[in-house]
Amino acid sequence: MAVRRREAYEALVSLPTQARNPWMELLRRGLLAVAIIAANSLIVWLDRDSYADNVNGDGVSFIDAVYYATVTVTTTGYGDITPVADHARLLNAILVTPLRMAFLVLLVGTTIEVLANQGRRALIDHRWRSRMRNHTVILGFGTMGRSALATLLRNGAEPDRIVVVDASQAAVEEANRDGVAAIVGDCTSRDLLRRAEVPKAKHIVITVNRDDTAILATLTARQLNPHAHLVVAVRSGENVSLLRQSGADGVVTSTDAVGRLVGLSAVSPDLGATVEDLLNYGDGLDIAQRQVAPDEVGRSTQEIAGERVLGVVRGGLLRRFFDPSVAVLKTGDELVVVRPSRTPRSRASRERQ
Repeated sequence: MAVRRREAYEALVSLPTQARNPWMELLRRGLLAVAIIAANSLIVWLDRDSYADNVNGDGVSFIDAVYYATVTVTTTGYGDITPVADHARLLNAILVTPLRMAFLVLLVGTTIEVLANQGRRALIDHRWRSRMRNHTVILGFGTMGRSALATLLRNGAEPDRIVVVDASQAAVEEANRDGVAAIVGDCTSRDLLRRAEVPKAKHIVITVNRDDTAILATLTARQLNPHAHLVVAVRSGENVSLLRQSGADGVVTSTDAVGRLVGLSAVSPDLGATVEDLLNYGDGLDIAQRQVAPDEVGRSTQEIAGERVLGVVRGGLLRRFFDPSVAVLKTGDELVVVRPSRTPRSRASRERQ
């Protein structure tokens, strides 16, 4: 919705539904009310000789016709102007009275709908926030944010456990079209992040388009939630250490990553294509992290069938596959593996993306 509203209303979550612009709807109803009064005024003005002004006795002017139409449709009815001819009274019965009823229905219906919609939005917002636990919050929904969401969904994340925060209404509407809840507003606002239930989130992904905004958003999110896994995309490598000091668990330098991929593709096209394949889920090779299976406990990383182990996460620390401390797998280990895609996509679906 293009019209900007007051901040308290903007902070309400926007769920993935198709809704009409309330301001345009209000304008449409206002024009309809004016049209009803204009039609009533025209009826009286064209048949003005059949009406009597009981106060001034000087006939019915155009202003008198508008006045009569207004007090009639609003059921005020002062009685100073009245229809005296039989056909004028009949027209009032079969034309003016339905217009009066339509005006009242429009007026009362609009008032009730506005109040009901505000209450319904607040109720939906409260219900949504009350059940948000261990969810994922994406701060910033530009190109990187959309890619992050697509990757999360392809890896089995549930859309109703993801919420997007972005300052652009267009980005919020796009997130809604992707089936996730979204909130429009400043990604560094403490109150707004609380509305997104950042204190209860399990994962926080920050993909804003400015490094200074990313740093402030990281500080704010980490203060609200000291335990969530927080990953930040940053453009300049100089800010990586600053973001880690701000509380980021993982920092991805977008420009450096793209530059390295371009460099690999230039030096060795096959190597660049392989790395790109690993980044594209569901096509060729996938890189994944999973829990070690019971029948794999006691084995070495080289004995894992159907996959290639790149690393082992033990005690919260990532160790490379050649580290002798993880030569034998233990219960509770997590494996970082490369494996054939388990959800191959058709050529048509790849072309659509």
